[in-house]
Amino acid sequence: MFRSKRVAIDLGTTNTIVMVQDKGIVLQEPTVVAVSPSERKIIAVGQEAKEMLGKVPENIEARRPLRSGGIANYLIAEAMLKRFLEKALGRVRLNRPEVIISVPAGLTSVEERAVIQALNAAGAGKIYLLPEPIAAAIGANLPINTSSGNMIVNLGGGTAEIAIISLNGIVTYESKRGSGDAINEAIMNYVRKQHGLLIGEQMAEKIKIEIGSAVPLPQPLEMEVRGRNLKTGLPDTIKLNSNDVVESIKTVLSEIIYSVRNVLEKTPPELASDIIDRGIVLSGGTSMLRKIDELFTKAIGVPAHVVDEPLLCVVKGLTIALQNVDALKRSFK
Repeated sequence: MFRSKRVAIDLGTTNTIVMVQDKGIVLQEPTVVAVSPSERKIIAVGQEAKEMLGKVPENIEARRPLRSGGIANYLIAEAMLKRFLEKALGRVRLNRPEVIISVPAGLTSVEERAVIQALNAAGAGKIYLLPEPIAAAIGANLPINTSSGNMIVNLGGGTAEIAIISLNGIVTYESKRGSGDAINEAIMNYVRKQHGLLIGEQMAEKIKIEIGSAVPLPQPLEMEVRGRNLKTGLPDTIKLNSNDVVESIKTVLSEIIYSVRNVLEKTPPELASDIIDRGIVLSGGTSMLRKIDELFTKAIGVPAHVVDEPLLCVVKGLTIALQNVDALKRSFK
């Protein structure tokens, strides 16, 4: 009798990470699909499709099947998951894999059904949905099985998931739509308004990674930014520094901080005292923004720190949860 493979999927708005039990991470690719609407077929998935963003001919569209953590296009999401599972496990499988997948804490029942149906159609067997904050907290090695309070802020591409967790359950939470994608958009808007230069999403992402910071730096980093001059319509280059990025994204970060404060205000006093002692844990790709822990600590008045390997925090938690399904029953959706 062949045992089903166990697979953990961190299905993010920006990136998808797949981990197979006993193999580790087997796939880490952008959540992007290139499609040909006229031919009704998938042209490329993942990294290959991302490289097409903003560069494809008229008969090909590069799309993101997820928006703000939920499935925006069911058929494209299904095709993408099928390709990812094939890459991770091979095309020939004797049994349907057992799959655990992270979902936003505020996912509606309609969105839940869409995720389950897409995974079933992609070839999954038994399916578990685990709220993203719980997966991140497990991956960050927080003692969520105890009666003490743990605060996790998982800053992804589509959502910022903020939660207080105790006894394997979410006590209070808030899901802030936007996060990493909103930061990219804010950078694009700033460069357009301040410099009259039109840049794409990939350039905004590059700016965020290479020189982005949450607070001003004593020695600002600089980079050349290429785009299209709005006045001349011709390609142009400008110099941008990290303090320009601080200015452009401060509103987005302020909104996330406001949501963190809201969650803390709704937290029972007994758990709030634990969080003052332990601090706020930051995870997810957006938590890799320079000095973001410093900004949160100063703005909220509670120590904040970024976990090791923030990008892998959720998928690590999913893998641990899959090995402890019975103990975490009340955590699943």
